[in-house]
Parts: sequence; C-alpha cells; structure tokens
Amino acid sequence: MADTRIRSRFDLSGKVAVVTGSSKGIGEAMARGLAEFGASVVVSSRNQESIDEVAQQYRADGLDATAIACHVGDAADRQRLIEQTISTYGRLDILINNAATNPYFGPVEGLTTAAYQKTLDINLTAALELSNLALPHLRASGAGCVIHISSVEGLHASPHFAAYNISKAGLIMLGKSQAAEWATDNVRVNVICPGLVKTKLSRALWEDEATENHMKKLIPLNRMATPDEVAGVAVWLAGPAAGYVTGSVVTVDGGMLG
Repeated sequence: MADTRIRSRFDLSGKVAVVTGSSKGIGEAMARGLAEFGASVVVSSRNQESIDEVAQQYRADGLDATAIACHVGDAADRQRLIEQTISTYGRLDILINNAATNPYFGPVEGLTTAAYQKTLDINLTAALELSNLALPHLRASGAGCVIHISSVEGLHASPHFAAYNISKAGLIMLGKSQAAEWATDNVRVNVICPGLVKTKLSRALWEDEATENHMKKLIPLNRMATPDEVAGVAVWLAGPAAGYVTGSVVTVDGGMLG
C-alpha cells in the first residue's frame, strides 16, 4: 500500500467545525470543504431556513452537518451557537469567523457612528467574542484552530470603504494577537484575506460588465475568484497539514497586492 503520510494530514475526520455566515458564498464553500474532508460542520447564519437547506444538501451528499442559527452581533446567539455545538457533538476543533457586513459605502466624512459601530460589531467584535467562547473547547481539542476571514481591504485602503477597511484591518491584528497568546495551548489562529470573489456581497462589482472589466485589469490573473478557491485555503489551514502555521495572513487575491 502506498505511503499516504502527507495526504493524511488533510484528513479532518473526527473534527468539529463551526463556520459563521455559511448559508452562501465563501462561508458555504468553506463549510462544504471542511465537511468533504471529514469534519462534522455546523452551518450558521441568521436565517434558519437558509442554513437548513444547506445542511440538508450536505447530508444528502453523505456529509455530516448541523444547522444552528446565529446573529453574530447578538451576545445570546453567540453563546447559544457554541453551547448547541458542544451539546450536539461534544467538542469543537475549528472556528471560522466569516460573517460580515458593509452597511455603508461612501466618503469617510459621511460615515455615521451607527453605521461604523454596526460594521465593527459584526466584523470584528463578534469574532473576538466567539473566539473567546470557543477557546476552552479549542484548548481541550489539543489542536484547536481559528480562522478569521478578513479581506485585502484590511491590507490596503480603497475609497468609500472606511468602516469595512478598519474592521478587516482590526481582524488581522486580532488574529495575530490571539496566535501569539494561544500557541502555548496548541490553538492556532490564522487570517485569510480574499480579494475579489464572485459572491452576492460583491455583486455591485461584477453585475455591471464595464465595472467588472475595470476590476479585472487590477488583477494579474485577470479574473475574480470563486468561493471554492478560498475554501481550499481554509481546508489547508484547518488541519494538520498547516500544523506549524499560526499568526499568518494568507492573501487569496490573484496577485492583486503583488
């Protein structure tokens, strides 16, 4: 029999993963990727019906999935998400903080305190709080993993995205800080920074052909990414294959930032 010592390091069998914002787009692709590599996956978003559909499809494909609704901006929902995961599976090994919002597009001087605070609450504070709730279980795992989904907008400033840019930059430093502190418990924390990915969130950039063509010119690969291309990075970071990777920021941007 062939030696599979490298391939086996991508096996996530026996692991339990929670992926927020996983009813569609990048989150759904990451949840499916983890499940296809053997993990039991908790699919989560605000809408129970949407995540029920995703989980049912996974189970129909022979994957292990449970749907638990959670508005990440609500403290009680965050607590319930972790508690129900432990109640269902008895453990938690992987947390992917993917849920995000961008309620305001416009100049900095027009950014209201309410829009700014909502963006930080969903994109940054929720990731901090969920990570802290998950930490005892990730420690108990012996090989826990947190992945924050930031953005290239956290690494460079695009006009009219101030609150989003700030929240995603903060998420990068949150991940680095957690990685520095939690390494002694063998809890790894890494950050993925996608570039332009063809999802509902980015629809304004690709549904207009002229805008899409302009954006493509900024990308050496001359195309937008698919959610599955981000999912592949998440699968790698989540498992033993990336066992010596923590505090890292991985860009998935087609060469956009160079």
